[in-house]
Amino acid sequence: MTPTHPFFPDSCEFDRELIERLDCSGPRYTSYPTADRFTAAFGPDDYLRWLGQHQLGQSNRAISLYAHLPFCNTVCYYCGCNKIITKDKSKADTYLDYLEKEVDAVVAALGKREKVIQLHFGGGTPTFLSDAQLERLMTLLKTRFEFLPEGEYSIEIDPRKVGRDTVFELARLGFNRMSVGIQDFDPAVQQAVNRVQSEAETLEVIEAAREAGFRSVSVDLIYGLPLQTLDSVMATLDKVIRIAPDRIALYNYAHLPTVFMPQRRINEADLPSAETKLDILQESVKRLTDAGYVFIGMDHFAKPDDDLAVALRQGRLQRNFQGYSTHADCDMIGLGVSSIGKIGPCYTQNHKDIDAYYAALDEGRLPVMRGMVLDGDDILRRSIIQSLMCRFALSVEATEDVFGINFAHYFAEELPKIRELQAMGLLSFDGDFLMVEPKGRFLIRNIAMIFDKHLRDRQSGARYSKVI
Repeated sequence: MTPTHPFFPDSCEFDRELIERLDCSGPRYTSYPTADRFTAAFGPDDYLRWLGQHQLGQSNRAISLYAHLPFCNTVCYYCGCNKIITKDKSKADTYLDYLEKEVDAVVAALGKREKVIQLHFGGGTPTFLSDAQLERLMTLLKTRFEFLPEGEYSIEIDPRKVGRDTVFELARLGFNRMSVGIQDFDPAVQQAVNRVQSEAETLEVIEAAREAGFRSVSVDLIYGLPLQTLDSVMATLDKVIRIAPDRIALYNYAHLPTVFMPQRRINEADLPSAETKLDILQESVKRLTDAGYVFIGMDHFAKPDDDLAVALRQGRLQRNFQGYSTHADCDMIGLGVSSIGKIGPCYTQNHKDIDAYYAALDEGRLPVMRGMVLDGDDILRRSIIQSLMCRFALSVEATEDVFGINFAHYFAEELPKIRELQAMGLLSFDGDFLMVEPKGRFLIRNIAMIFDKHLRDRQSGARYSKVI
C-alpha cells in the first residue's frame, strides 16, 4: 500500500457559497514570481551566465526540457496559446533549423551533455510536424542530452491530425505520456469554437497509446465554452469517464478577446452564465470523484494509481511551467519561440514573435526576450506557494529552519488574511502548521495569493483567469 503523506487531506469539499463569494482573478502559479513580472533587463548574457553556473552544486541532477512547437493547421477560437496557423509543413523545417541553433548554443553554455528526466512538447500542435520532422527533433535532442530510462516524456496530441501509426511512431521515439485535447464532444459547441472532432477518432489515438505502451494518457476538457449547458457537458464527461484516461484536466475557459484575437470570433451571448459554469464544475467534480478519480489540485484529476495521485499522497508533487509534475523540482530549459525556462534562481523567456526569435539566432544570440533573477524573498515565497499548491500544507518550523526567519514576524502583514480565511474554514493555522481544509482545496489559488508579494505591491498589465 502506498504510504500517505501525514498532512494530506483525504477529501475535498465543494462549498458553493464560499466559491461564489471568493471568486476573483488570480495567477495559476506555474511559477513564482509569475511570468508577467519578468523584465527585459534580463537578457541573453544573463541567461548564458546562469547556464554556465548550472553545474555548481547539482552536477548529478537531471534537468527538464520543454520544446514549443507553434504550428497549427486551423485555429481553435478559444485558444490563448502562442501559435502560427499554416498548412505549409516546410515552415516546420525552417523552425527545426533554428531550434538546432538554439539547442547547440544552450549545450555549449552548459558545458556538458546533461541528463534529462522530463521532456514535454507543447504548442501549437506538436503533431503538426510530420513523423520525419518529429524524428529529426528527437534525434537532435537525444544526441545533445542523455535521456534517462525512468524519465517522463510527453507530447500534446490533436486526434484530428494523428492516426494509429503516428502514435506507435511516437512510442518508438521514446514518448511515454500523451495529452489529448478534447475540450467538448458536443457537435454544436465544436462548431462554435471551430474544433470539430469525433469521439471515434479521439478513442482511436487513446487506444493506440495504450497498445503502444504509453504509461499515461491524459485528456483536456474546457467548461465555459459557447453553447455549453450542464447537460451537454455532463454528456461529454460521461463519455470521457467511459474512455477512462489516467488523468483529466478540466479547465475554466477565460474569455479575453482583447488579449487573444481568435476569441473575438466567439459570440459572447452564447457563453454560459457564471451560475451555469459553477453548476458544471460542481457536478463535474461529483461525477469524477464518484468515478474514482482523485482531485489533484486546481483543475486536475487522476486515477488513484496514477503517478500524480501517488506523488500527491506521498507529498512529492511539484508544480512547474507545464503544471503538476511528479519529479523533484529541477532546472528546466525552454526551447523555441515564447518558451519559458528556469535555471537556478532565474527565469527566462524566449521571444514570442517568431521573426524576432529567428533574428536573434541569426545574430548568434540566444533568443531571450525577458526574465528575472529571484532574490531571497522570492525564493522563500516560491517555496511556500509550491508547498500550498502541491501539498496543501505548510510547516512553519521547517520554513523557519531552511530560511532562517521568524515566520510570525516575517509574515506579520499576511497573518490577518490567514486568520480571515481560517475563520471561513478554508484553512487551519495554529502557528506551527498551516493546513488547507477540504473546502479550501478548490480555492487554493486564493490561499497562495496571500503570500504573493508582487501581486500585493506592484500591479502589472497581466489579466489573470478566474480562480474558479
